[in-house]
Amino acid sequence: MPGGRLTQQERQQIALGLADGLPYAEIARRLDRPTSTITREVMRNGGPTAYRADLAHRATERRAHRRRQATPRDGQQTSEQPHGRDAEAVREYEETLTTVFMASGMPKMMSRVLVGLYTTDEGSLTAAELVQRLMVSPASVSKAITYLESQGMVRRERDERRRERYVVDDDVWYQAMIASARSLTQVVEVSRQGVGVLGPGTPAATRLENVARFLDFVQESTIRAAEQARAVLHTKPETAPDPAAARP
Repeated sequence: MPGGRLTQQERQQIALGLADGLPYAEIARRLDRPTSTITREVMRNGGPTAYRADLAHRATERRAHRRRQATPRDGQQTSEQPHGRDAEAVREYEETLTTVFMASGMPKMMSRVLVGLYTTDEGSLTAAELVQRLMVSPASVSKAITYLESQGMVRRERDERRRERYVVDDDVWYQAMIASARSLTQVVEVSRQGVGVLGPGTPAATRLENVARFLDFVQESTIRAAEQARAVLHTKPETAPDPAAARP
């Protein structure tokens, strides 16, 4: 796969591919680029319906210019990464994960906040830390947290300094899956009500009964799978051995 930034000509090819209704994988194949590169490029520049090659190219140049300005002279890093991580690799990964969340239907700011929380070792940040980390307004962070909390993907807690912290942990996706599955309950119930209204055995009633049965099965299967996954699949971070414990 070729490396480096996308060229303006490649961006024009992406725009043409989107206009023709090509999937990201096909556009990537024609450009000999990873599919993730095309997905990230499109989602961070307006999405498939609003992508414009010239605007995307100028936006990329502006971002690169801002990063050069933010890099101190003499090759010093603005902030040291823990565990010897490569700062640029971390930044690129965060952009990729944000793009994946956006492609799944999550709004951009909510995706950025969630990624910010996921890529911290603590799994929690304050509003002020998120504002500084993402370089966005407090109002944007507040709105994103409200959305994520409503989806069961973030919870709030107070630290020892009484500051409100936003937390993601091993149970976040479990809670989100359970909430999503249970949200189908009302659809199932109302669909079955329609069977009585429209008359059992009629085509319309049969259609609604099939909807109810399908969603009921999916709901039960999702909850059962989430329970099993939480019980057996969670891993714990590795801990370094305590040198003191090895002493006689």
